[in-house]
Amino acid sequence: MNHLFVDNLTVIDFAYLDPTRGLVGESWIADVVLGGELDEQGMVFDFSNVKRTIKRVIDERVDHRLVIPRGYHGLSWNEEEPDTFNWSLTDGSQITHRSPDEAIVWLSADRVVPSAVASLLEQEIKAVLPANVISVEINLREEEIDGAYYHYVHGLKKHLGNCQRIAHGHRSPIRIDRNGHRDYDLERRWAKLWRDIYVGSEEDVVRRHVGEDGVRYVTFEYEANQGEFALTLPEERAYMLDTDTTVELIAAHMADKLKVEFATDTIRVKAYEGVGKGAIAER
Repeated sequence: MNHLFVDNLTVIDFAYLDPTRGLVGESWIADVVLGGELDEQGMVFDFSNVKRTIKRVIDERVDHRLVIPRGYHGLSWNEEEPDTFNWSLTDGSQITHRSPDEAIVWLSADRVVPSAVASLLEQEIKAVLPANVISVEINLREEEIDGAYYHYVHGLKKHLGNCQRIAHGHRSPIRIDRNGHRDYDLERRWAKLWRDIYVGSEEDVVRRHVGEDGVRYVTFEYEANQGEFALTLPEERAYMLDTDTTVELIAAHMADKLKVEFATDTIRVKAYEGVGKGAIAER
């Protein structure tokens, strides 16, 4: 059998729910291998169509969505509110999410791992490829990062595209320079502070309360052009900004905080939003 491969086809920026970590922002690089018979052009599949066809399926199916493992025993929902579900964490706290259907992906598994998401994508991609393509193999992998990084989740209500979804995220490196020299300690400090964090805007908060479990919760809610979104989670799992949570404003926030701490120093923050893109703020 003949094989065609495309490495680094696309990056999937999404979020998923974990029993212990809660909401996790993630960025996976997708590689694809197609196996099959050669067509009349002598090809398994035209390279020009790989990005147009396969990337489209990946982007539409998982990118900028919240992936929910249907098999987790701590998942529950009310039949009267099918757009809302509740997630019980191993520490006893809760996460509640409400959104349009297109903002989530139901995964037939009890945990979210690359192989389970790849299997879902392989089935859907195979269905849109020509008959001579016999096999589809998707490999999902994390970027190799030499340095500090963090996983964060957010939603951008003003965005006209899929970034408006209240729970999508990224796995992001960070670089901080003080007076022209890289400061690894500051990078590690921010990475620790933002480990598995939800970055929220104060403007979107509609309620803060203490639950029956004694946990302090915060609820975010907004309406965007795709519909209504709401998210409730333990307040300790959220980091609040007074602005929106675009990567430009995240970089500016970090730089402002560091400038207060090191007033006489020159600060440069390079904050990534997933793989190979982001924003720079200098103070």
